[in-house]
Amino acid sequence: MEQKPLQTVDTVLIASVGRTLEPLEATLANHAPEAAILIASEDTMGTAAQLREGYPEVSFKTLLLDDPENLTGSFRLARKALAMAKSMEARAIFVDITGGTKPMTAGLVLALSGLGVTFSYVGGQQRDPETGRVLSGSERIVELEDPTERFHEAEWRAYKQAWNAWRMDTAADILRRLLANSPALSPSEHRFFKHLLGVTLGMASWDRFHHAEALEHLENNISVALAIAEAWRHGAKVRVLGSLESQLTSLSHMAKSSRKPTRGLLEDLLANAERRAEAGRYDDALARLYRAIELAAEADLYERTGIVLREPDTWKDADLKNKYGERASQLLGLFSVLDIIFDIDVHLGNKGTLAQKLRSEMQNQRALLQKRHKSILAHGTEAVHKEDYLEFKKVFETHGIKTDNTWPKW
Repeated sequence: MEQKPLQTVDTVLIASVGRTLEPLEATLANHAPEAAILIASEDTMGTAAQLREGYPEVSFKTLLLDDPENLTGSFRLARKALAMAKSMEARAIFVDITGGTKPMTAGLVLALSGLGVTFSYVGGQQRDPETGRVLSGSERIVELEDPTERFHEAEWRAYKQAWNAWRMDTAADILRRLLANSPALSPSEHRFFKHLLGVTLGMASWDRFHHAEALEHLENNISVALAIAEAWRHGAKVRVLGSLESQLTSLSHMAKSSRKPTRGLLEDLLANAERRAEAGRYDDALARLYRAIELAAEADLYERTGIVLREPDTWKDADLKNKYGERASQLLGLFSVLDIIFDIDVHLGNKGTLAQKLRSEMQNQRALLQKRHKSILAHGTEAVHKEDYLEFKKVFETHGIKTDNTWPKW
């Protein structure tokens, strides 16, 4: 009899097929799916055919498993079945793991745990004493808890993906939703995720250069979160949180000198640009590198002389202040910054400084600078590409400027 074609449905059943028909009939009767995707082997294709014949109102699709003892093959077909079910925009997807071999069952569970399906199993109190199979007529459908929900696997996976893409606000929202489901959390889990939320908020502030705010969040939360992770012996959590804890000293320096053009701030800006580039946001990344050229020259001047270029009140030399102070307070573009620092160094008798080298190099890099000027985030309408970012990044590498402030990934 011709089967109904697969289409948009309300409920789909995915089921592994064994040699016994009754469990499949019981699960069809219980779940009443509009469509069913059967995973069968050569030995059980007959069972699948009987089921198709007996239930013409259900749209069936049968996937053939070459080797029912192969776990990888079972896993692959289970994922394929899920993709088919999702293509039908099903509201509910049930997965029955009663029939088939143990590798088939294991493949279904491994492949589909944590993906929003409902597992079920056909059990029963009365069994054949020789085969152990449930006797016909005594079947009972048991819905099984997805273990990944108990251990928050889906939320944790989403959190790690958001963190690794440097989307800290999204990662924080995931933790807020998890904490809102307090009854599902043990006391230690609730405490850990509460403090991890504080850490994540700190990282979001750090990414926006709000260093003092970031430091407060991290100092108030990271030690507690790390202690719990160590007690749990969760290696990845210990690695990430431990790495961040080791960076609190440099963050503290930036928080205390946020108005000063320090080398630490320069490295933080370069690390921020790298995160934007990793996310494919090359326009944002290049804009940060452009500012970093200025900041590198300003930081070089500050660390050598104590002069904060844009604050003439910090200049100790009265002649210097009288000669360049007004000009420094009105700085606009990159070359205005580089030119005045060059002049200040000449006035002080300094030669071969980083600031002077950067000025000379930028004069020879007009074509590279044009890529920044023509970008949609500057004065033009052109997009920035990865190659443009990498070419600009070489300017810093040439002068030995790099950052160790890389954030750990999960």
